Amino acid sequence: MHAVNRRTVLQHSAALGVAAALPTGVLAQAREGRIVLGQSAALTGPAAQLGLQFNRGARLVFDKVNASGGVGGAQIELRALDDGYEPERCRLNTERFLSDDVFALFGYVGTPTTLAALPLLTAAKMPLIAPLTGAMGLRNPFNRNVFHIRASYEDETALIVKHLTQLGLKKIGVFRQNDSYGQAGLDGVTKALQSRQLSPVAVGTVERNSSDVAAAVKTLVAARPDAIVLISAYTSCAAFIRAARKAGYGGTFFNVSFVGTQALSDALGREALGVMVTQVVPNPFSTTSGIVRDYLTALKAADPKLKPNYTSLEGYIAARVLVDGLSRGGRGRDGLVNGLEGLGTLQLGGFPLSFSTRDHVGSHFVEVTMLTGDGGVRT
Repeated sequence: MHAVNRRTVLQHSAALGVAAALPTGVLAQAREGRIVLGQSAALTGPAAQLGLQFNRGARLVFDKVNASGGVGGAQIELRALDDGYEPERCRLNTERFLSDDVFALFGYVGTPTTLAALPLLTAAKMPLIAPLTGAMGLRNPFNRNVFHIRASYEDETALIVKHLTQLGLKKIGVFRQNDSYGQAGLDGVTKALQSRQLSPVAVGTVERNSSDVAAAVKTLVAARPDAIVLISAYTSCAAFIRAARKAGYGGTFFNVSFVGTQALSDALGREALGVMVTQVVPNPFSTTSGIVRDYLTALKAADPKLKPNYTSLEGYIAARVLVDGLSRGGRGRDGLVNGLEGLGTLQLGGFPLSFSTRDHVGSHFVEVTMLTGDGGVRT
């Protein structure tokens, strides 16, 4: 980084919210004209596409902002560390970020991983923006340091159960990952069913980062549900759908957004036809909303060969929100928090968001989509 004089440093500090009272590492970032964000995500392994695509979408924003001079003259640096979708690795990555005095955390991927990091970032008063998870355990109790861009799993599963029961499908089973993510999804389904005096007819589990679905298939197919709600990552969900169909199951499969729509579609190929997925961001193939038009333009400018997908669009939206918070914020990490809270209610290119001092869940947007079996999605 080029040297800057004291006056320029003070200007950067004011614009980015970097105060003289901040830790040495963060002050150094101001002097060097940069602001460092830390991301722990699966970049390898069975859930890798979630981390890679979210990161790619976010970089579309950060690269454009940096090319235009940064935020208040400071460049945004997104530092990503691979956790393989394993909680202990995420915890260690978070400890490393904290020791390096990154300015904020961004785009953590997954419920069990983010929950492992939560006590560390809370104790350090480190902001975490846009974790890729809808777990209520990260929303309640309220945490001033954490901002959510996406709807919750309760929002998603409520819509799934409403959709299925309105079609007369009341015998609902659940295939879930055997961890806090799967439990969060099961809790949402159970809550939505209980409001209709119903309960899951059967539950099958799979271990995180595993495709050993035989026991779950046996349990769920035997219960003969009308529909199965899947709460797992794309590799295990694809394996389950294939195996269940092979075992003779002909009912409906319904996934929540964390599955990774494009990754699931790619894994299933033509067998994706008819598989349902809830989404928490707009259709990335449609140009009806301004945020998607912006995203598609940025994607094409970065590499005409890149294809749009829901996960990278979520990363793009999250980065747009973060940049707005940085631009609006006052001093230090508190300034970033204040800046995000100060966004209030807004339409980000047609995507509704709302933040306040008492509510850091920016969106409750959920819609139902169906995979077409040729790589497409129908809303």
